[in-house]
Amino acid sequence: MKKYTYGGRLESLSAESLSEFIREFKSGSLSPFLKSQDIPNDENEAVKTAVGKNFQSLVIDNDNDVFVEFYAPWCGHCKKLAPEWEKLATDLKDVSGLVIAKMDATANEVDGVDIRGYPTLKFYPRGKKSSPVDYDGNRDAEGFKAWIKENSAAYKAYAGGKTDEL
Repeated sequence: MKKYTYGGRLESLSAESLSEFIREFKSGSLSPFLKSQDIPNDENEAVKTAVGKNFQSLVIDNDNDVFVEFYAPWCGHCKKLAPEWEKLATDLKDVSGLVIAKMDATANEVDGVDIRGYPTLKFYPRGKKSSPVDYDGNRDAEGFKAWIKENSAAYKAYAGGKTDEL
C-alpha cells in the first residue's frame, strides 16, 4: 500500500491546498513516501548495505549481478542466516560484477519490491533488473555459492579465468 505525505505545513492547511494535494494524487504526479535509513559508508565491507535511498543505484542501475537478503533485525531465521551470508560475501568478494547485499526491510521500502516474509532472498541479474529471481535453495554459504555458480554471469566470467573453483 503506497503512502503519500502532504508537503505543506499543517498550520497553513487550507481547503485549497488540500484540494491541490488531491488533484496531484489523482493525476499521478505525487511520489509515494518510502521509508529509508541513511546511506551507510560500507565500501570496505564484504556485504553491502542497501537502503531505500541507495537501492536503485546499488541494485538496479548498474552492470552487476546483485544477490540481496531482505531481513528483519528481530527475525530468528535472519539472525541464523547472517553468518552464512557474510561468509558468502567474503568468499566471493573478488568476483568483479557480483554484489552480495542486505537490506533491513522493516526500516526501508522500495517501490515495486514486495517483501512478505523474512528472510527473503532475491537475485537481480545484470540486464534483467526488472525481473529478480527468488532464491529458494539451501540456506548456507555452500548452497548459495553453488546457486551463484549456475546463475551469475559475473561469476561465470570470473570462473572462466580461474583454474581453481571457490
